[in-house]
Amino acid sequence: MFQFNIRGENLEVTDSIRDYVEKKVTKLERYFDTPPSSEVHVNLSVYNKEQTIEVTVPMKNLLLRAEEHNADLYAAVDLVVDKLERQIRKHKTKVNRKARQEGAPKHVFAEMERDAQSRLEEDDEEVKIVRTKRFDLKPMASEEAALQMDMLGHSFYVFTNAETDETNIVYKRRDGRYGLIET
Repeated sequence: MFQFNIRGENLEVTDSIRDYVEKKVTKLERYFDTPPSSEVHVNLSVYNKEQTIEVTVPMKNLLLRAEEHNADLYAAVDLVVDKLERQIRKHKTKVNRKARQEGAPKHVFAEMERDAQSRLEEDDEEVKIVRTKRFDLKPMASEEAALQMDMLGHSFYVFTNAETDETNIVYKRRDGRYGLIET
């Protein structure tokens, strides 16, 4: 049985919103032979009249995560649940196909979770750097770095802060504003 942790950012989580989210996400339990006893993390937020919902379902050997943006919060909830269902079905199909190829008996979802975890662990060991860039860091103000980033069309820009003489990173946030990371 899912346990829910629902948080609102710039938004009050009312009982009707909570009930709707729980009702929709609980429908995912039908994909499991035994209902998973995991905590579902739901983050609801509003920025510039756009509703955002993030749902994370950490399970024993599998992590389900989806995020949706929409003008209507209830529509965003429906869309995020659809995404999670597609993830489950895709994963289930992949494992069943693999089982048929190997001639093994039909796998249940619990076994799929174990396979997913082992694949994730293998992927973690096989980190491959595909490109290396070197460049000199020009001392500048953070505002100038943001302009340079925009001119280059990048989502972040590394520079030396002219005031502190330390390496900083300016980045573009999803809400269109800028963020600064000071090392």
